Amino acid sequence: MAFDVSLVTPERELWSGLATMVVARGTEGEVGILSGHTPMLIELDISALFIDPEGGERIAAAVDGGFLHVVTVEGETRVDVLAEHAELAPDIDVEQARRDQEEAERRIREHDDGAALAMLARAQVRIGLRA
Repeated sequence: MAFDVSLVTPERELWSGLATMVVARGTEGEVGILSGHTPMLIELDISALFIDPEGGERIAAAVDGGFLHVVTVEGETRVDVLAEHAELAPDIDVEQARRDQEEAERRIREHDDGAALAMLARAQVRIGLRA
């Protein structure tokens, strides 16, 4: 059974429609959402997000944090992904992601830099989605 899904950032809506499953990674682990899922709110990690649209091919996106909210009322499920930043896989600039990865690795070698670790994670997710 399909349910409503919306993937948005502060700048725009990346995707919305009916889906049969959503798979995301929160800061405390991975979660799969199907119709009728228990209501929940999780903090998203820097990771890949997958949406299986009703009657279509799986959609993959790189998500840089944010929240995933699930609500089910009277058997109707809705999933809202509110991402700080996100890119659909076809829109990812792999060459830029590789340059970001190299820069992050250089910064990490030179000193312990939390921002560089996050930059590295973002680059690796993007490269992985386009591999």
